[in-house]
Amino acid sequence: MHDAPGLDVLRRIADDRRRRVAERQTAVPSWRLRERLGPARPAGRLERALRRGGPDGALRIIAEVKRASPSKGELCPAADPVAFARLYEAGGAAAVSLVTEPDHFRGDPSWVDAVRPATSLPILMKDFVVSDYQILDAAARGADAVLLIAALLSETLLQRYVSDARLLGLDALVEVHDEAELAIAVRAGATLIGINNRDLRTFAVDPDTAPRVLPRVPPLVTAVAESGVSGPADLARLRATRCDAVLIGEAFMTSPDPAATLAALRAAAAG
Repeated sequence: MHDAPGLDVLRRIADDRRRRVAERQTAVPSWRLRERLGPARPAGRLERALRRGGPDGALRIIAEVKRASPSKGELCPAADPVAFARLYEAGGAAAVSLVTEPDHFRGDPSWVDAVRPATSLPILMKDFVVSDYQILDAAARGADAVLLIAALLSETLLQRYVSDARLLGLDALVEVHDEAELAIAVRAGATLIGINNRDLRTFAVDPDTAPRVLPRVPPLVTAVAESGVSGPADLARLRATRCDAVLIGEAFMTSPDPAATLAALRAAAAG
């Protein structure tokens, strides 16, 4: 389960996703997914839910379901995504993120199908997108948004996938981890950007990444801080920036009382 330090973990995950997606596409062709699509809804549901509304507003919380990770191993192997989604909605989270990658995070794309009827919160389907098929699959399952990782895609592909998502009624949370990737994301048309404190090549976390990159995010772009955000001090630091929202997973997955943890983090997010 654990990947050795120094390996390009992102590349290994991407290779596994390409193999799995090819198998899935053979079993369920794109035209079958298109048959499952309901009437197209305008994109923007996740982005609207995450806008902070000014420096005095509370940071919004995307609460995540993640059973495992390459760096930490198993976090909550029996986590029920439906139960967690209901807990997150009751506790005032702005959105739910489902880590659906199967080989390294022990997720399952079918979680989206199960959670969609159980919550009115926007659902971020958090996978490692290497094919437009995955974007279509997310829309067919009822997700509101997909994750696109700038480090994983060429600028041309990133621009195309942002457009593909929008046409299917999905938001694209474009993940970056430095100023160069931020510039690429903005040129690709991203209006919702996640700044990941974790370098996905090594899985090392630098909590200074988001505070350093945030001032460069354009004013009309919604900004999310990801990874390494787990306590009130982290939220207080981010409240002083132009950050709109935080994505938090491990703090809930490893908590003996996730509802109490969410209540404490929401209080800190409000200041």
